[in-house]
Amino acid sequence: MNFRVLEIGRTVVEELREVDDAGRAVESHVETTGGPPLRCCLRRAEPGERVALVSCAPLRRWAVEHGVTPGADDEVGPVFVHAEDCGGPDGPGWPEPLRGSRRVLRAYSAEGRIVGGCLLDGKTGKSERTASDLFLDPAVALVHVRAVEFGCFLFELRRR
Repeated sequence: MNFRVLEIGRTVVEELREVDDAGRAVESHVETTGGPPLRCCLRRAEPGERVALVSCAPLRRWAVEHGVTPGADDEVGPVFVHAEDCGGPDGPGWPEPLRGSRRVLRAYSAEGRIVGGCLLDGKTGKSERTASDLFLDPAVALVHVRAVEFGCFLFELRRR
């Protein structure tokens, strides 16, 4: 693979647990049925786990890190994270617990602007190949993987 998979990092999650990217204090709850995708460890929540729904602006955070301004392509949206530290993902590859659903892969330039994307039918097993194909374009600096149903950010892909 010519990219690496990135969850929302520990430091960012710690910040979001205090005040999210929409400026709101965060409240957590105990998951009763399980299922929401957790962006801190890239798996689905299980019943009994304490989780928080927070607003996150992943492109804005990436842009600050790289000294650029995303402009109108900046988005703030809901993401689930563990309410306490979870240790992150089990492995470095495409997160198996989040595979199998349709996804939007949105490609961004080094300036933080949308330069392309595609719809991924997650049931094909070609997630990595589809993402790798986006990185064949030298203008693509990162890709956001998003849920089709709600448009929510799931995780980020960056060039190796």
